[in-house]
Amino acid sequence: MQRPAPRQPLRFSTQTLLLQVAVVLLVVLLSAAVHAWLTYDRVGSDAEDQALTLARTVASDPEVRADVLAISEQPGTPPPAQLLAGPLQASAEAARTRTGALFVVITDETGIRLAHPDPQRLGEKVSTDPSEALSGQEITTRNTGTLGPSAGAKVPVYAPGTATVVGEVSVGYSMETVAQSVGRDIGPVALTAAGALLAGVLGSFLLRRRLQRLTLGLEPEEISTLVHDQVAVLQGVDDGVIGVSADGRVSVFNAAAQRLLGLPDLSGTRWEDAPVPAQLKSLTRPATGAVVPAPGTSAAVPAPGTGSAGQDALELVAGGRVLVVNARKALHRREDLGWVIMLRDRTELQELTRQLDAVGTMSTALRAQRHEFANQLHTLAGFLGIGQHQEARDYLAGLAATGPLKFPVDQAELLQDPYLQAFVGAKGVEADERGVALRIGPETLVRGQVTEAQDVTTVLGNLIDNAVNAAVAGSSTDRWVELEVLDEPDEDGGTLHIVVADSGDGLAEGTDPESVFAEGFTTAAGPVRAAGGQGFGLALARQLARRRGGDVKVLDGGSRGGPGAVFMAILPQTTAGNPAAKTLGTAGKDTHG
Repeated sequence: MQRPAPRQPLRFSTQTLLLQVAVVLLVVLLSAAVHAWLTYDRVGSDAEDQALTLARTVASDPEVRADVLAISEQPGTPPPAQLLAGPLQASAEAARTRTGALFVVITDETGIRLAHPDPQRLGEKVSTDPSEALSGQEITTRNTGTLGPSAGAKVPVYAPGTATVVGEVSVGYSMETVAQSVGRDIGPVALTAAGALLAGVLGSFLLRRRLQRLTLGLEPEEISTLVHDQVAVLQGVDDGVIGVSADGRVSVFNAAAQRLLGLPDLSGTRWEDAPVPAQLKSLTRPATGAVVPAPGTSAAVPAPGTGSAGQDALELVAGGRVLVVNARKALHRREDLGWVIMLRDRTELQELTRQLDAVGTMSTALRAQRHEFANQLHTLAGFLGIGQHQEARDYLAGLAATGPLKFPVDQAELLQDPYLQAFVGAKGVEADERGVALRIGPETLVRGQVTEAQDVTTVLGNLIDNAVNAAVAGSSTDRWVELEVLDEPDEDGGTLHIVVADSGDGLAEGTDPESVFAEGFTTAAGPVRAAGGQGFGLALARQLARRRGGDVKVLDGGSRGGPGAVFMAILPQTTAGNPAAKTLGTAGKDTHG
């Protein structure tokens, strides 16, 4: 036996719609019922007040008081025929007819009817308790008598000129008339309730449509799954992800983006007010268009000028890092969802590239020196072969003093740190190949050991590269770059002071020295390659120096024909002090103390 297929549950939006309609219907019905009850009670209270007023009027009539007193003083009660023809019956009926009351009844002090709309009830005792009115109290009542349900009042009748109660007047208005009055009021109430119900249902439909639009037609379970997946993906990738909604607010700012930009979570912040680099905001300006995907698809479409296949990405420096950024327009079924901005860190790649370049340069230098090494060995063998031992010793001493490698860098021995010697030597080989002489200034003295090689390499390498480029592009025939490095020992880590000058033409006339540190600034001939690293060396060097508490700045803008610009860098806590120098310093203090 084939089992029936399980019923598909209602969609969440449909359930929400039905619940809202049920709530609106319940509220409208309760409101209408309460309004009807209040109207019924109000009309009944008005009828009681009207009955009380009429009863007081009849009971205060001098003729009625005198006639009731006269009958009360007689032994027994007059026959119904006499009461029907009497003045009391005429007065009561006149008042009832004039006011539209259900009944106007007059009784004596024992509750016997002296006037009644039904002549057959004359001379009988009233059907409701008259004791309160006969005791001198005025009361309002709602009860059912011989003429049906009524809202009325009972008022005592006093003897003329005295406070003696000789009877009572009972007046009532039919509750059926009250119900008819309420029924007339219920019509507008019902129409109002129906209008409110219709408006509530329409509002529920509109709310359902908005809910579907906001959730992109997804059910709560699907939204929950998407949220879990989003958190897992966004927090698990090393790339920074920034989402900007269509209304211009930051909707996503993952941990990688916070780390790369050095900012807290900016979710909920207006994108125009967010403290991010201006280049990021420029990617999302309305001027850049977007490609609309095919209907029924959801995609992030690259905007012109952003990093997609075959297009260049924007490169910027932030927080001491070189970042490659691209922005894509996010669309879903032709609906604009905003922007997705991707941040990729290529700082380590640049550093590795720089180190590989240095290694390659040094290996090239080693190959270049191979023949020289062979010649030196042949020379030593010749001295020993002819017995010139002293000349061989002197030759070896000279080799030991100058080192096995001869870089084209003057006074390299002033850099006692082997890392600086190798790095500057490699830069000297590169400069020499371009026809530029790299030399060490006479004020150079480095006695400590470099402890932060990565930062020192980045700052020093950028300054030397820029100086070599300026010397090559300069108008002077004598092309040179001069480097001075001085370390300042300190117990917490020494500070490197670096000054780099060149023979170029300096900064262009009218150039603000601070502008050379702007991202993308370059004096290279030809167009700058986006994402190619040009125009970011000085900006990166300054950010690295300032992050350590130092700085990079222009000491002299230079002049055309040379000398060119002079740059200075201060890098605190990048060297370890020379123990021997400290020992000497301590001894000197003790000697002079």
